[in-house]
Amino acid sequence: MASVTALPAYAMMPTGTNPVASTVNAGQTFVDTSASATQTLDVNADAQVAALSATRDSYNSTDASVLQAQRDAEAAAAQAAADAVAAAAKAVETASTPSGPKTFAPPQGGYSGEAVVAYAEQFVGVVPYGWGADPNDSFGCDGLTQYVYGQFGISLPRGVDHQAALATRITQDEAVAGDLVVWPGEHIGIYDGAGGVIHSPDFGRYVEHAHSLWGSPVFYRL
Repeated sequence: MASVTALPAYAMMPTGTNPVASTVNAGQTFVDTSASATQTLDVNADAQVAALSATRDSYNSTDASVLQAQRDAEAAAAQAAADAVAAAAKAVETASTPSGPKTFAPPQGGYSGEAVVAYAEQFVGVVPYGWGADPNDSFGCDGLTQYVYGQFGISLPRGVDHQAALATRITQDEAVAGDLVVWPGEHIGIYDGAGGVIHSPDFGRYVEHAHSLWGSPVFYRL
């Protein structure tokens, strides 16, 4: 009867295979796989943190840009308002401050309504409104009429109603160039004979030639 000899279990492994080494290698493979997975998780976590940080920085940057734009707009608006106030103040100062002696032509010929209007025209847009009665200073409405008629030898006092009191009241149909146009107690000017008036209107403005009348004026002849 043949006898059978039992071989150790590792004897069934392929030639050259070390069971201890195989076991160690298997353990090594498991450990290596776990380490790789851990590294992958670490990388993913770092990527997420970086993404969140970038998003936060983007929000912060956007917020700062918006705030800076608002500040710039507010500063520009404030500067524009300041410039407008300065320009208005300069205009008033220029209109009310004499700029030195001016040269004006004397009346041409003797007294006539047309000559009065022609003489008064040279002050239009040149002499500012004020309390004065001199083209090198300013003209109030009654200062203009006093000065212009004075150059033709007609002496008038100051005051709208005082000047009207020295003249003869006429109708508008009778009025011709050189007559007085009067808004009683308020304003006076020189009628141009064509429905308009040369007058000194108000502060911040100059002598004007208005080509139409307003309200209910009364006409007088000197």
